[in-house]
Amino acid sequence: MKSMTLYVERNSLIHHIDPLTKLLYVFVSIAATYIIPDLRAAIITTFISILLLLIGKVFRKILPILGVSFFLILSIIIVQGLFHPNRSTPLVEIGGFTIYKEGISYACLLVLRIFNMLCAFGLLILTTEPDELIDSLVKKGMSRKIGYVFLSVLQIIPQMRATMGKIIDAQRSRGMETEGHILVRLKSFFPLIGPVVLNSLNDTKERAIALEVRGFNAKGKKTHFKKARKYSYSRSLKCILLVAFILIIVGRLTI
Repeated sequence: MKSMTLYVERNSLIHHIDPLTKLLYVFVSIAATYIIPDLRAAIITTFISILLLLIGKVFRKILPILGVSFFLILSIIIVQGLFHPNRSTPLVEIGGFTIYKEGISYACLLVLRIFNMLCAFGLLILTTEPDELIDSLVKKGMSRKIGYVFLSVLQIIPQMRATMGKIIDAQRSRGMETEGHILVRLKSFFPLIGPVVLNSLNDTKERAIALEVRGFNAKGKKTHFKKARKYSYSRSLKCILLVAFILIIVGRLTI
C-alpha cells in the first residue's frame, strides 16, 4: 500500500538529520530573508535551500510545486514592475506600459522569498517522516491534539490524490471520458470535486472515531510506541543554526 505522505525515502545526509533541526532551519532560513531585506541575502539563503534539496536527493520532487507557483510569481513581477510606490527609473516600455527598475528589484526579492520558503518547507516535508516529526514535537511538550491536526494537514494532499485516483478509475469504468483535450478534462474535473471532498470528510470522521476508540483523549500518563531515534551532531547543528540566527539579527542592527 502506498504511503499517505509526501515523504520520499532516500539514503542521504539530510534524511539522517533530526526533524527538529530541520524545522529550526525552516524558521531561520525564512526569517533571514525578512530580517535582512536585501537581494543578496535572499539569493544566498535560496541557494543554500536548493543545495540542501540536492544533497537530500529530492530536488526533482520540489519542481512541480515551484511550477504551480509560476502564475503567482508572474503576477508579482507584473504588479510590482508597474505599480511599485517608489518607481522612478524606467526599465522597459511594453505596449504603453512602463516597467520600473525599483519594482522589478523588489519583485525579485519577493520571488526569492517565496522560492526559499517553498524549498525550505519542501526540504522538511520530503525528507522527514510526518509521524517522526509530530512525535518529536509531542515529546517536546506540544499538545497531542495539535499534533494530530498538523499530521492531518501533512497527509491531506496525498490522501486526496489517492482518493481522486480511485474516483477517476470508477468514473472511467462507467464510461466517463477523463482523457483528451483540455475541454474534456475540465468537463470531467467538476464531477470529481464532490466525491473527493465528501470522501475526505468521511475519512476524517472515521479517523476521529478510531482515535476515540483507542483512548486518544484518555487521561493519564501516555507512552510512546516508537523509541526515540538518536541522531548524530543534532545538538551541534542546532547550535550552528542559533548562532547564525543571532548573527543575522546583529548584522541587521548594524547595517
